[in-house]
Amino acid sequence: MSTLDAASPAPFGWQRAAASGVRFRSIAEADLPFLYRVYASTRAEELAPVPWSEAQKAAFLTMQFQAQHTEYQRSYPDAAWLVILRAGEPAGRLYLGRGNIEHCVIDIALLPEHRGHGLGAAIMRDLMDEAGRAGKRLAIHVEKFNPAMHLYRRLGFQTVEDKGVYDLMHWSAAPSRSIP
Repeated sequence: MSTLDAASPAPFGWQRAAASGVRFRSIAEADLPFLYRVYASTRAEELAPVPWSEAQKAAFLTMQFQAQHTEYQRSYPDAAWLVILRAGEPAGRLYLGRGNIEHCVIDIALLPEHRGHGLGAAIMRDLMDEAGRAGKRLAIHVEKFNPAMHLYRRLGFQTVEDKGVYDLMHWSAAPSRSIP
């Protein structure tokens, strides 16, 4: 597991994120309630029309979060597991795997109040630059109806495989290409 001892402005040379006021720190066990909140916020719209009580929705989301968290950690043991901080407060999560052929954005999500401010775009551009400098593509699985799909397409990601609910998207840089 990748660790950062304290909130770091540009732990991997991520200057755009730093310029946007974003910092990162490694997740800790104490972050699980926050990470659950981030996860639940990504499912709120989907679950809104479901005729379950709030308790039933919470139980479902807890089960799904725990399964996802466990599977991610099992499948990507060497990934960077980061809390995204904005103004010193937890704002989201970024899970990043760095492989031999590609870097994989396992998950990136911001709480609703931090969306739409360019933070995700800044982080993704930094990740694209990092992958490009390493001569690797950047991969991400995106739900077909995720509003961020527009961002990924605008940044040059292309769908390479239909995975049912998700699209597998890749971005590749030409050598020494920097993303504005």
